[in-house]
Amino acid sequence: MRQYRYQAQPGCGGCFLLVALFLLLAGGTPLLFDFLGFILISGIFMVLLAAAAFWGFTYYIKQKISTYERSQTQAHNDFVYLLVHILVYIAKIDGNITKEEISTINNFFRVHLRYSYDQLYWVKELIKEAQQSDTTIEELLVQFKSQFAYEPRLILLELIYQVIYSGQKFVDPEIELARKIAEFLEISVYDQQTIRSRHMHRQRQAANNVQQSLEVLGLSEGASPEEIKRAYRKLSMTCHPDKVGHLGEEFKHVAEEKMKELNAAYQFLKTHYM
Repeated sequence: MRQYRYQAQPGCGGCFLLVALFLLLAGGTPLLFDFLGFILISGIFMVLLAAAAFWGFTYYIKQKISTYERSQTQAHNDFVYLLVHILVYIAKIDGNITKEEISTINNFFRVHLRYSYDQLYWVKELIKEAQQSDTTIEELLVQFKSQFAYEPRLILLELIYQVIYSGQKFVDPEIELARKIAEFLEISVYDQQTIRSRHMHRQRQAANNVQQSLEVLGLSEGASPEEIKRAYRKLSMTCHPDKVGHLGEEFKHVAEEKMKELNAAYQFLKTHYM
């Protein structure tokens, strides 16, 4: 059944012209020019205000970072600096740094080390610096090996494999480089295998979770983000608890559980797949 469709509300694209015409009729050309000048000056003022606010925020962040750096030991700052630069180098080896790789680096400091916002700003600045750096991996590793003992080297290798296995895909050059780094840092074969096996297991587990989430949405492996969104919207409409509310609370509860399953699957795919 066709229903009446309301017309869209008119915009105010011509309001400025109407005001300009009114001013021209009421006060002549001088009043119109005064109005246009006010508009121009207001626009310039807003641009300058936005620029000043951006500069002020940037200055504030840099001041916070500088204060934090000075409060730490040289060994601490060197360790984090080299750690971030080596990890970014690993992430860049395939020619593209993914958001999952950057997120893995950030999450290590945010979740495992419980870094504050000020500390995370510092890490983010180091990541930006590392992305633009032309320092070779050999130079970074020589400095790292000369300054830090075995335990910090294990932390580095642990993070390297976290970055490599952070996404759904990883490349052989990354794995080979990780092996060479471990050998250069004189990490035992046992420790190398233990760390890599742990991350391989986590990656396979994540892949299984992706497959299970796709199946919940009625999709198969290789589904595109658009297909996932369409399937989620369609199932959300058909499985919504309001659709079966008239059948009683027990059936509404079944629909609620189904919606929870759909939401969990979709959120997991948004985070790890899309």
